[in-house]
Amino acid sequence: MNINLSGHHVEITPAIRDYVNAKLGRVANHFDHVIDISAILSIEKLKQKIEATLHIPGKDFFAECSDANMYAAIDSLADKLDRQIKKHKEKAIERRLDGEDLKAQAAE
Repeated sequence: MNINLSGHHVEITPAIRDYVNAKLGRVANHFDHVIDISAILSIEKLKQKIEATLHIPGKDFFAECSDANMYAAIDSLADKLDRQIKKHKEKAIERRLDGEDLKAQAAE
């Protein structure tokens, strides 16, 4: 999984880079087929904002969060992406199980 970070009006320090890698790497624990994640960190007056696009085969996920603290914004973004991935995974499992149920009913 590749994580691409870029900054708009902000310098990406090694501490921020490590923090983002740790938080967004958590997504890979729930879904193994993540191709890459592109994240943009920006500062607009008093808001610190992060937005990310997560690419998996067949689908892309987008989330953005803003907060007064960059680390809090990163935390909430990781939570949002985590929820989206879990929901996608659950739907895929349900579709797979529903297809098996239909095959069993057709065989009867």
